[in-house]
Amino acid sequence: MAAQPLREWKTGLFDCFEDASTCCYGFWCCPCLACTVSGRVGENSCLPLCDLCSVAVGAGCGIYILVPPVAVSLRSSIRSRYGIKGSICDDIAISCFCLTCSWCQMHREIKDLNKNRVAIINTQPLPVMMMAQPAMMMAQPPMAVIQHGVIVTS
Repeated sequence: MAAQPLREWKTGLFDCFEDASTCCYGFWCCPCLACTVSGRVGENSCLPLCDLCSVAVGAGCGIYILVPPVAVSLRSSIRSRYGIKGSICDDIAISCFCLTCSWCQMHREIKDLNKNRVAIINTQPLPVMMMAQPAMMMAQPPMAVIQHGVIVTS
C-alpha cells in the first residue's frame, strides 16, 4: 500500500481572515482555545495549561523554558495524524515565536476536518428475539456510531 503524499495545512499560519472567530477567540483567550484544540484531538483538555505552569515553575527556579512542550507536541501530532508537511524544527520555531497563531491554525484545521465527518445511522429495528429468551435480551433501539467510537442512541 502506497503512502499518501503529504499535504499543506488547509490554512496558513497568519490566515486569520479565513475564520475570524477562531482568531478572535485565540487573541482574547489563547489558553481556552488551546484547551479546546487539545480536547478535539483526543487529549486531555487541560493539557495546554502545563505549558503555562512549566514556564512559571521554571522561571521560579531560575530555569527559563522557551519552548512550550505541549504546543510543540500537539502540533507535531496533528501534522503526523493528518499527513501535513513540516518538521519538528518548524513546530518548535512556530510554537516559540507565533504561539497564538499556531493554536489558531491547529483549531482551523481540526474544525475543517470535523465538518467533513459522516455519521452512519442504522434506523432499522433489530429482529425480535424469540419469546423463550429473557426479557433483557430483547431488541435494542437503533444506534449511530460516530468516528471516534461515540455511540448515540435514539
